Amino acid sequence: MGGGGGAKEEMAVVESREWYLSSYVPEGVPTSDHIKLRTVSLSVDVDSIPDQHVAIQLLWISIDPYIRSRMTGHDDGLYFPQFNLNQVITEFGIGRVIRSKDSNFTEGDIVINPFSPVAEYCVMPSAFLRKADPTAGIALPDYLGSLGVPGFTAWVGIGVLGNPKPGSNVFISAAAGGVGIFAGQLAKLKGCRVIGSTGSDEKVKLLKEEFGYDDAFNYNKETDFDAALSKYFPNGIDIYFENVGGKMLEAVLNHVNKGARIPLCGMISQYNKIWTEREGVRNLLNMVGKEVRMEGFLVGSYLDRFGDFMKEMEGYLKEGKINSKYKIYNGIESFLESFASIFSSSNIGKVVIQVRP
Repeated sequence: MGGGGGAKEEMAVVESREWYLSSYVPEGVPTSDHIKLRTVSLSVDVDSIPDQHVAIQLLWISIDPYIRSRMTGHDDGLYFPQFNLNQVITEFGIGRVIRSKDSNFTEGDIVINPFSPVAEYCVMPSAFLRKADPTAGIALPDYLGSLGVPGFTAWVGIGVLGNPKPGSNVFISAAAGGVGIFAGQLAKLKGCRVIGSTGSDEKVKLLKEEFGYDDAFNYNKETDFDAALSKYFPNGIDIYFENVGGKMLEAVLNHVNKGARIPLCGMISQYNKIWTEREGVRNLLNMVGKEVRMEGFLVGSYLDRFGDFMKEMEGYLKEGKINSKYKIYNGIESFLESFASIFSSSNIGKVVIQVRP
């Protein structure tokens, strides 16, 4: 389908495997009891595709923690609406156009799709799609990583909300994750002192040697987060990029400096718990005396800055100033395993599926 013209022209129906939500999951990590794989027949005949739509063969799919919040069955206003039962799960994806009913797209174009089904093929409105530039020298996974949602999230949290100054003391939790690796590097590029927390000694080494962190610690070995932060931040914390929540956030609030900023990106330690079992934070009063600004954010609210982000991040990539790391799973059948892995601390960097070579 990526080459050989004749067979492509004759193709009218494709068999596409796709993942869908069969039952809601109020707590815990979703399993095959909740998320299932099915095969559907999809017409990609040009006459069956609506105007201003294209048929896409998926090549890469991003795996992101936020979609867990769309599987609880309780629409609490967080992130995006709940998936409907029996609805295909959607993610950020990259694909190849195999049929087009839009003159702006031709067969063979590589497109980035923020609402891609977790599937092998799809037909999508072309208004959602953005072309990848094949001459830019950018690897396709980077459109899901440094130039995708993780990179943009890190850029908004650090650059826009964190407003770092040279010499600022910056703490990144889940620092070896898909967002954390970019948040730390962006803070370093702004001249900050950056410390990260992560879940293994291997990741601590990686943060310091590959991603330029000044230091890092393994939260599984630190039994007292308060003591750890006293050691790593003797002069206090100016910016805390929050990915974890719970006990780590509480400990951070004992070490913030006056005017500290805490961009709330996520709280992965709490995602699989019902709200009554999530850990509370007892020392919010510290924010008053220190005049701390804690602010939650969704990147969808900053799309007017996406052009600024792309220009800056593409520049860093081409200059070799930003490094990426991917955990690649192969084949659409690996979705459930790859999704569960992001809650296990087993991965380093951005988790993606290569649907096909």
